[in-house]
Amino acid sequence: MRISDYWRLMDDEFGAGYSRVLSSTLVLAGVGGRTADQALAAGVEPRRVWLAVCDVQDVPDERRLGRDITPRRD
Repeated sequence: MRISDYWRLMDDEFGAGYSRVLSSTLVLAGVGGRTADQALAAGVEPRRVWLAVCDVQDVPDERRLGRDITPRRD
């Protein structure tokens, strides 16, 4: 997962504004007691950070992969 995918999932699940608040303030035990922003800056894989956020925020399993996106046709 790329960081852009992490932000898409965060924005889809929590909204563009609140996702930034969560990422900068919510301390996640699953990534060493750091915020998501700190974990990403330290090089923690974005998928691991996303799943840690999901665990703390009780995101249901069926929404952890994000919404379906229709592929672009070029």
